[in-house]
Amino acid sequence: MHGDTGTVGISKYAQEQLGEVVFVELPEIGRKFERDDEVAVVESNKAASEVYAPVDGEIMSVNKILESDPTIVNRDAEGEGWFYEIKPDSPSDFDELMDASEYKVFIQQLS
Repeated sequence: MHGDTGTVGISKYAQEQLGEVVFVELPEIGRKFERDDEVAVVESNKAASEVYAPVDGEIMSVNKILESDPTIVNRDAEGEGWFYEIKPDSPSDFDELMDASEYKVFIQQLS
């Protein structure tokens, strides 16, 4: 979260599992989604995967650079490779999501 919006993308771990990202389909700015709605699609040399809304909210911006250079996700998934920003209907909805340390434990359990 930064201010009243949250940035959404995929983690470095998810990118590594997908392989080389070759395409990202981004949502329309201003469109509203409910939690767990399909918002974006990321395609790699291995598979295509959907990216879901973590909360109910409105898309405030998208990373248009990914339209011409989706490989940014391969180099910096958790930084410059972000997908979109969403303004939650209720900011407290983000409190229900995993934080970085909880996610780290989660992916360690997958191994």
